[in-house]
Amino acid sequence: MPGLSAPIALDGSHLEGGGALVRTALTMAALTQQPVRIHNVRGNAPTPGITTEDLTIARALALATGAETSGARGDHELHFAPARRPSGLNESIYPPEDENDEHANALVVLHSLLPVMARTGVFSKITCRGETFGHGVLSYDYFLNVTLAAHRRMGLYAYPELTLAGFGRGSRGEVRLEIEPSSLHGVDWPIRGELISAGAAVATAELSPAVASRGVGHLERLAQHAGVPLHVESFDVRSRQPGAFVTVFAEFEQGFGGATAMGRRGVRMEMLAQNAFDSFLEWFKTPSTTDGFLSDQILITAAMAESESTFTVSKLNQRFLTTVWVIKQFLPIRITIRGQEGEPGLVTIRR
Repeated sequence: MPGLSAPIALDGSHLEGGGALVRTALTMAALTQQPVRIHNVRGNAPTPGITTEDLTIARALALATGAETSGARGDHELHFAPARRPSGLNESIYPPEDENDEHANALVVLHSLLPVMARTGVFSKITCRGETFGHGVLSYDYFLNVTLAAHRRMGLYAYPELTLAGFGRGSRGEVRLEIEPSSLHGVDWPIRGELISAGAAVATAELSPAVASRGVGHLERLAQHAGVPLHVESFDVRSRQPGAFVTVFAEFEQGFGGATAMGRRGVRMEMLAQNAFDSFLEWFKTPSTTDGFLSDQILITAAMAESESTFTVSKLNQRFLTTVWVIKQFLPIRITIRGQEGEPGLVTIRR
């Protein structure tokens, strides 16, 4: 029975030693009903210890599984023991607000809950507050056009709505996510096949419409010069503070990828568009069927799927290898990786 077995013990400083290890462990514990104890939480992070984001994910999954949890913000050990199979949620998940810079990324929280909610057999509707557009983290337009689009190919259906944008660390945006009960299956993506579509989203808040227009125009010029049939749209999003964000993405017959760039004071919109497009081209010009972020985002879904998956990765990184390592602690699964860290790789996942 859940909760009676000895917890799986994980060293939170292993490999990347950051948030990916914690998130993956909590999600896998909820999916498999196995207790987990993480020591040295975020041991390789600049600021070790449990974060507000970790606690937000743990508390949401505890609601779904009746789990016992222990560990407070800043602690170096986190314990999570589910008591039952996950049930669907219809909840608002709001991290605590205080004056320090602790924060949660709303999309990271929702993505951690996604495969768990999809396996409950019922519809779930979750509202999460936190950062929705940030530097080097999962952000709304990428989540919508890359992450969830790839998951739909695996049989997982979820539909987001941005109700309030939050730009940067500590911001208080809000995203609603409806998740259908889903039957998961693997993907066979050894090669891309034909390009289906390429797009870009320019999101701005509390800025002149001319700023967004400049971003759209520059992206269109860059795409024309590179020979990419890019469809560019701009969105004036509601927010408590001004902000600008650019996302560029593509869908192939077998694969997805994208790139983002976040605005900051003193950086012109044209440079923001340039940065996002250049990062996108780095992946787009390769033959890889997933980019360096999507590759680990689909790992848990692929591991829980009824059939095997094959896909290629543009660059194997420690976050990806950490996620693989954690999954293997919970499941007797074969995940074969051909390639070295920092290089392209071919991944096969078999139950």
